[in-house]
Parts: sequence; structure tokens; C-alpha cells
Amino acid sequence: MRCPYCQQDNDSVRDSRSVDEGRVIRRRRVCNHCHRRFTTYERVEASLLVVKKDSVREPFNRDKLEQGLERACWKRAISAEKIRELVAEIEQQVTEEYELEVPSRQIGNLVMKRLAEIDQVAYVRFDSVYHEFKDARDFVAELQPILDRNPAAGQPPPTSQPSPPTS
Repeated sequence: MRCPYCQQDNDSVRDSRSVDEGRVIRRRRVCNHCHRRFTTYERVEASLLVVKKDSVREPFNRDKLEQGLERACWKRAISAEKIRELVAEIEQQVTEEYELEVPSRQIGNLVMKRLAEIDQVAYVRFDSVYHEFKDARDFVAELQPILDRNPAAGQPPPTSQPSPPTS
């Protein structure tokens, strides 16, 4: 492994441990040249192809999935750890259910299902890109079922008004 600091290919592994429920190996390394420490993560790379809407096939890319979730969850109360957890869950489900190819719509549906459970705003953000919303009517059409299921979601938060004086 090439040292990220001095670029020398001469290091020693000081510690290895399983993380992410055994799906990843974390290795603490020390460069034998500059003596700085760094961490690497080793995971099985899925050789799964994603079939896009236009039938183009590209390798499954967990980083792309994570970036999409990060954009959807931007400025929401969803931790980076929770996003990584979602990515791992979705990746695991996709690799268990599909052997060679997975339609991109299946990945999108898995993401939307999980986001709907976690955060409605992140869900609508992701859905607006995924379904290529054209105008505000598309947002309203998507929000209406959410508002119908949870009528309080469409109401402004209650404000504390001072009580009228008693005489």
C-alpha cells in the first residue's frame, strides 16, 4: 500500500479488525519510510452492473450512491454514519438479490423506501432528481400522499401566544 504522505510503497500493518458487521476490514498501517500512520479499509467489490434507464450498463459504485444520499440529506438531521449505514444496507440487499445486473430503478426504489422512513424532506429531494421533476406540480403530486398520511405534516408548528389578560 502506497503511503498517502510520502508515496513510498513500504508499510507495516499494525492492527486489523473487522468492521461494518464483518463486511469491511480496517487496517492501521505505519509507513516504514516516513513513520506516519494511516488507515485503510478493505471490502469485497461487487462485480454487479447497474442497468440505467437508457440501457447503458455501468459498474455498481457505492461512492456514487453515498454522494446521492448526502445530497438528499444535506442540512437535515441525518448523520454521516447513518448515511454510510444506509449505503451498506442497500449494497448488501442489491448484491444478495441480483447476481450480474440490477436495474437502476431497483436501487432508486430501495433508497426512496429507506429515506421515506427516515426523513420526508430527504425523500422528496431524492425523488425529485430520481423521477426528474419538471415543475412545482410534480412536487405537489409527490407530497400529497405524504400529507394525506400525516395531516399534521402540512401544518405550521404551533406558536406560543401570550394568554389574554384576565380582568
